[in-house]
Amino acid sequence: MLLRILHRTRSVYDNPVGYGLLQLRMTPKPRPSQQVLKWKTTIEGGKVEAEFDDQHTNHVHLVSIEPGHSEVTITCEGEVDVRDTAGVVGPHSGFAPLWLFRRATPLTRPGPHIRRLAKAVPDASIGDIPRLHALAEIIRGAVTYETGRTDADTKAEEAVEAGHGVCQDHAHIFIAAARLLGYPARYAGGYLMMNDRVEQEAGHAWAEIHVAGLGWVGFDISNAISPDERYVRVATGLDYAETSPVSGMRFGASTESMDVMIQVQQQ
Repeated sequence: MLLRILHRTRSVYDNPVGYGLLQLRMTPKPRPSQQVLKWKTTIEGGKVEAEFDDQHTNHVHLVSIEPGHSEVTITCEGEVDVRDTAGVVGPHSGFAPLWLFRRATPLTRPGPHIRRLAKAVPDASIGDIPRLHALAEIIRGAVTYETGRTDADTKAEEAVEAGHGVCQDHAHIFIAAARLLGYPARYAGGYLMMNDRVEQEAGHAWAEIHVAGLGWVGFDISNAISPDERYVRVATGLDYAETSPVSGMRFGASTESMDVMIQVQQQ
């Protein structure tokens, strides 16, 4: 499926910024199942200082905010051809070793609530894929999808305790529980073409688990599906903090407000 994507992020500061440095992870990953036909990133109010691939092979733009500016607009647009592989991404690659993906992070550190969910999963005799789908179903039953109740800093354990969350929370919970079961697990962020709309306010998130004999396999817990040709993978990491589309720092007492607009449609 050929998908056209437009992603615009506008940050406005109430005082001019003296110095700021941003990391952008907004370029889709080229994979055998995902061909990036064209992609363009435009920066207004900032300048690209360097480009590199990080430890997870995410492409990163290092952007400086031009001194004295109070607004930065980042626009990404392009076309990606995606084919359905039933969620199977394939063998592990990149600089980060596979064992690293068994390590808990502040956002995915399990507590008693997540340990309880993991204990409810059938044993390994049913097979890895059925077992992981069973975990996804358990999480959906415990944490209702609901917007506006969590944010980017919400920890997986907190979302389970609250009983509600969004795709980011579902992914973090799934990752934390899968690691308890012995699987390497990572967070995946990108785009999802929705059937009922073109314009969206945020990207999408899911989890990927490394399964012996298959490699990395994706699970979208919120939508009860493994990613298909409607999903575009942009960045992967141990959690959201390593895949955030825009992150960085700035000096000064300014307050930031951010407006995001995303369009995903079949070309």
